[in-house]
Amino acid sequence: MTAQQLKNSILQMAVQGKLVPQDPTDEPASVLLERIRAEKEKLIKEGKIKKEKNPSVIFRGSDNLPYEKIGKEVRCIADEIPFEIPESWEWIRLGTLVQKLTDGTHFTPKYTASGIPFLSVKDISSGKISFDNVKYISQEEHNDLFQRCDPQKGDILLTKVGTTGIPVLIETDREFSLFVSVALLKYSKIHLYGYFLVYLLQSPLVQKQCAENTKGVGNKNWVMKDISQTLLAIPPLPEQKRIVAKIEELLPHIEEYGKAESKVSKLNAEFPEQLKKSILQWAIQGNLVPQNPEDEPASVLLERIRAEKAKLVKEGKIKKDKNESVIFRRDNSHYEKLNGVERCIDDEIPFEIPASWEWTRLGEVFQHNTGKALNSSNRDGKLLKYITTSNLYWDRFEFETVKEMLFTDTELEKCTVRQGDLLVCEGGDIGRAAIWTYDTPICIQNHIHRLRSYSVVCTRFFYYLFFLYKSSGLIGGKGIGIQGLSSNAIHSILFPVPPLAEQQRIVDAIEKAFKKIDDIN
Repeated sequence: MTAQQLKNSILQMAVQGKLVPQDPTDEPASVLLERIRAEKEKLIKEGKIKKEKNPSVIFRGSDNLPYEKIGKEVRCIADEIPFEIPESWEWIRLGTLVQKLTDGTHFTPKYTASGIPFLSVKDISSGKISFDNVKYISQEEHNDLFQRCDPQKGDILLTKVGTTGIPVLIETDREFSLFVSVALLKYSKIHLYGYFLVYLLQSPLVQKQCAENTKGVGNKNWVMKDISQTLLAIPPLPEQKRIVAKIEELLPHIEEYGKAESKVSKLNAEFPEQLKKSILQWAIQGNLVPQNPEDEPASVLLERIRAEKAKLVKEGKIKKDKNESVIFRRDNSHYEKLNGVERCIDDEIPFEIPASWEWTRLGEVFQHNTGKALNSSNRDGKLLKYITTSNLYWDRFEFETVKEMLFTDTELEKCTVRQGDLLVCEGGDIGRAAIWTYDTPICIQNHIHRLRSYSVVCTRFFYYLFFLYKSSGLIGGKGIGIQGLSSNAIHSILFPVPPLAEQQRIVDAIEKAFKKIDDIN
């Protein structure tokens, strides 16, 4: 149960007479309503309010069923009565209960830089009046509008257009006028308790009627006629005050419950991703699956990759890597040989890995480059489809916005993606990655890195490494890790490399665990 559902349950109990006990010494609501009618008649006679066109009287017939009399017509309304109320309570229509029911001006006034606040739905939709971002009208126009719609301290405002059904008790002496989107309810301050009316209007009893009678698409409207016909359950005045006291006693507990609920909801929302992150953390430290001593060690795999790179350089297919790195262990420390210079990199090694694993730079495993930059002046080449970072999402692609650009033959080798390539965002959501699994090649724009392995590796394992680095804030984080993914930056990312067979076992274990997490949620 959410905090709002809990509050609704309490309000429902309140309007059914189940929240506080009835006191037999209370003057019954039937007498209260007679006093309200008498007061209205007096005000009508004095010309202070207008006479209701079709006043309603709800009563219980000799058959113990509820009836409503409007003019000379009497009809049974048993099908409208949603629940039983205590004997001391009465049913009544909102329009009959209040002394005045109207709405704000139906015309847009002339706004001024300062003057009298002019309120609309947006200024009370929080459940309180806010003057922070109100518009203003002149005193003269306010005086004119105030003759018909005169909000004063103690009256109730009710939203009726857009966000409908929000009641607000006016607790300020400040003058203001209203737009048509807000209704004004004036009632007997002697015989009715304003705070009770607000809770009554917030209750499921009224909110259900509001929802059923709000019409339209977009800017929805709860029209005045339907507001007037809203069915209310009214208790004796002393019980109204006891109900409010009880509700306000419970509200702080509901608020605390709401805070706890928000924390739980946040934890529930974050837990699957946090669990996945923990699984990946275990995976890249060699703790997710057992090592197999029969696996070819990662050192042999890296030697094979170096041999393949040397072969491609000799054949002229790639350029010699100016920043070729070899990471090795010596005396229980990690060293890197770069351009003939050795240095200890223990301060870069974040955790221990199994003996059969090796640390390496990404550029030692993958050939990487970005695609073609947009150039409207380019007039050469073939018109081909290409993808950008807006097409690349985690583990998937979306093709609704694929565009075309001219590519020359010399650009195609660098800018074409083929099946099995790992694509990583250099711009946009930096580090977001997906593997191109399609048979059809496609071109890429310059804010995407294409990672193509020099020798056989489990590319999916490296995809999950990017996922972990990104979720840990090591790529694209604020103040830490890799801020951008230039070619130099992506080349130098430090990765642990397991034996090839273990890479696949790790991927299988990750995907099995992730599926269970997704199935639970």
